Amino acid sequence: MLILNDLVMTIVAPPTPLFADRVNRIGTEAAFSFGALIEQVEKTGAHVIRCNIGQPDFPLPRHIAEAVKSAIDRGLTTYCDPGGIRELRVEVARSVGERLGLDIDPDRVVVYPGGRPPIGLAHMTYSKPGQDIIYPSPGYPLFESFIPYFRCNPCPVVLREEEGFGLTRTQLEPLISKNTGLLFLNFPSNPTGGVATRDQLEGLSELILERTDPTVRVYSDESYEAITFDGDEHISVASMPGMEARTIIASGVSKTYSWTGGRVGWAVYPTVREAEVHRKLAINFFASLPPYNQWGAIEALRSPESPVAIGKMVEAFQRRRDLVVEGLNAIEGVTCQNPKGAFYAFPNVAGALERIGAIQAYAELSEDDRAKTSPATLFTLFLLYEHHVAALDRRSFSERGSEGQHYIRISTANSDEELTAAVQRIGVAAYDAEGFARFMHSRVGLTI
Repeated sequence: MLILNDLVMTIVAPPTPLFADRVNRIGTEAAFSFGALIEQVEKTGAHVIRCNIGQPDFPLPRHIAEAVKSAIDRGLTTYCDPGGIRELRVEVARSVGERLGLDIDPDRVVVYPGGRPPIGLAHMTYSKPGQDIIYPSPGYPLFESFIPYFRCNPCPVVLREEEGFGLTRTQLEPLISKNTGLLFLNFPSNPTGGVATRDQLEGLSELILERTDPTVRVYSDESYEAITFDGDEHISVASMPGMEARTIIASGVSKTYSWTGGRVGWAVYPTVREAEVHRKLAINFFASLPPYNQWGAIEALRSPESPVAIGKMVEAFQRRRDLVVEGLNAIEGVTCQNPKGAFYAFPNVAGALERIGAIQAYAELSEDDRAKTSPATLFTLFLLYEHHVAALDRRSFSERGSEGQHYIRISTANSDEELTAAVQRIGVAAYDAEGFARFMHSRVGLTI
């Protein structure tokens, strides 16, 4: 309390913020927040065709489910090794090693609750504040979302449609410097479905080895490794000469075995020492995974029934890809390349946006609103609220680098009938200027 000229003044300390600043710096994944909007629309009685989530719509293969149940019956429901049970790490080392032609020590493997934790932990472990983090844009959103959290510099490699959304040495070279801290690759790609060629990977590898310090790590997200089309096969950057010592190879059961709820992922680190560090982090964050799910993953990797189940799923995804891409390309103002892997279509909807007035409507928004949305975002919301199709916008797959790119992502993890209907609805929406104007006037939503 202060007394000034007989006036009593009380000094009140400024309020302490509830949240630490770092909470405001981390991003998210729109595919999950979009679910709440879908539920809003469905509560009106509308049937929404869900093409938004990256989740195979096939059941968990029976032999894997039986292995999980057997493990529970055997009482394998307790804590276990935080790095993953030995049997699973041995099986991951064998499987990855055989596929890539590498000799992998099981002690280089760490098992995680899904494919997300090793992304954030790679940022935590390898990147230092002020360093450059290189990642594909469009790309899996969690590559970007952690960068401001750890006070690093985002350096997106903007993938171009005219280059087949590929990633080449020419594109990467301007971003490589002595300040590079971590580099993310993702093949087959989410959201574009791109599959890297051996020539592309050789060029990228040569550049990385020539221009970066040996301590710089490449995080290779290979979650869609088994889902490729037209005879193409996934090739890992880790199998290029000299790159095993630089690469973190990450994958899991979610996509390959249609087991998103199993939450079993893994990463193969360049050295045992690095794996030991990540095992220590695992202890701090989640202690251990359910051992019964790990035994399910062992069965998935070992069983001769698994390739049969995967083959049927990939065959269906290729058929659906053909159906969706053909239908999209028949819509005036929409063009779509043929993805070589994963289970997404990534059409360019620029012509449709122009025709219905979405680009103009975006330009007329306030500066604050424009910073939180895009013409493709407006179209995606219009699709949901007016035409009852759930897809995702380009901006949901790395905000930086998305400016002026008019794409949406359509998941083909749905039935042929539903996908056919979804494409038909998109075709109607692509001409519905009156409906779009009505939607914008309603202001029901501008951002995901």
